[in-house]
Amino acid sequence: MISPAEILPGVIFYSYLSAERKEKVCFWNHHTLVLQVSGKFTMETSGQTISMTEGGMLLIGKNQLGTLTKTPLPGGNYETIVISLQDELLRKIVLEEKIQADHKYIGPPNILIPTNEFLQGYFQSIVPYARSAGASMTDEMGILKVKEGVKLLMMAMPALRNFLFDFSEPHKIDLEKFMLSNFQFNIPIEKFAQLTGRSLAGFKRDFQKAFNAPPRQWLQNRRLNEARHLMEIRRQKPSAIYLDLGFESLSHFSHAFKKKFGVAPTEVNDGQINS
Repeated sequence: MISPAEILPGVIFYSYLSAERKEKVCFWNHHTLVLQVSGKFTMETSGQTISMTEGGMLLIGKNQLGTLTKTPLPGGNYETIVISLQDELLRKIVLEEKIQADHKYIGPPNILIPTNEFLQGYFQSIVPYARSAGASMTDEMGILKVKEGVKLLMMAMPALRNFLFDFSEPHKIDLEKFMLSNFQFNIPIEKFAQLTGRSLAGFKRDFQKAFNAPPRQWLQNRRLNEARHLMEIRRQKPSAIYLDLGFESLSHFSHAFKKKFGVAPTEVNDGQINS
């Protein structure tokens, strides 16, 4: 997740925008706490769509892919504070506070946090550092603020200990189900392997068994077939879909589409494509 300003390098970030911005591919390596200061934040993953406005708080689970839409509200701007809850720091909290998970977390991967006066007070204590370019937050102070946030989250929702303090490696998930839900994200094959709990070699081997094709070939074919469906059935324009399907440019998409189907994408709605 990229932000234009770092309050604490690699840990606390601040995003300020005056115009809408959509980030097509976001990958969360760590659990992440999002504090919405102003504007509207919308996150879409394969399984959830979550929106929040001023005062909202969202806990995003690690090892996920998604898209973000950041929208200033009329007459205002978009401001968000993002806190990366890295495993190393969470492990320190476990040791210091003698915390342990009760069982494996099985709830949703992204959680809107119900507000209370303690979390609101925490929220407001960070905002001045974000808004004031002259303010400085020392590493020690920043880490204390992150620890405070984690403790307040657990006070508000005790079951979050099972969400936050699970340090097990990603297990081998259903590769076929995962890829059919996330094929549109334009990320390296290595990242798909990591997200499914496999080494690169293991991912390629299991992928071949599941789809009878190598990953890159299957991804391109799947994206092109989806593009054809969207244009033929939903009557969408090539310019409106190529980015959402993982193509880096309209010309790249058009070339690949014509190579596969024998016609340019702009000709699909004219009935010139072969079945």
